[in-house]
Amino acid sequence: MSVAEPRRIVLFRHAKADWPQMSDHERPLADRGRMDAAVAGRRLGETGIPFDLALCSTSIRTRETWKHAVQELPHRPKTVYEERIYEASPGELIAVLNETPDDVRSVVLIGHNPGVHGLADILAGQAEDDTRERMKAQGFHTAAFAVLSFDGPWKSLEPGSASLTEYWAPTEETGH
Repeated sequence: MSVAEPRRIVLFRHAKADWPQMSDHERPLADRGRMDAAVAGRRLGETGIPFDLALCSTSIRTRETWKHAVQELPHRPKTVYEERIYEASPGELIAVLNETPDDVRSVVLIGHNPGVHGLADILAGQAEDDTRERMKAQGFHTAAFAVLSFDGPWKSLEPGSASLTEYWAPTEETGH
């Protein structure tokens, strides 16, 4: 891998969850969520990004989202379940990403709104084509993801330091 190749961050919102009588952290995916997570996983695989690391919230719905999505990837990255991602603010998520080892080139972070959407907005100093407008208009649906790239070590990741290169939501492919 070239030293000049940018680092990649994929911010992936959990898929549609069910609303049973239980704590928010324990909510499972709905049937639609399981389907959308698999579709998102296929689309993540189509990006061609070779993920080195997955950072996943400890909530049931994020863990289930990742379980269904990762089955669709060409290779399974190391996965770390991180309690700090649950209900995290964009600043807290940046702090988690700043701790990523420098030998890691590409990370997928599976988390929650409003933190994931806020982080995509805050990190993106630039955006390709109409990507930012589409992300803003669609509102970062469940099972959606944003791809960002940046240069430098992980500890240098800060607001405005990345470029938003892609935004995808399952609505077009699944009808949801």
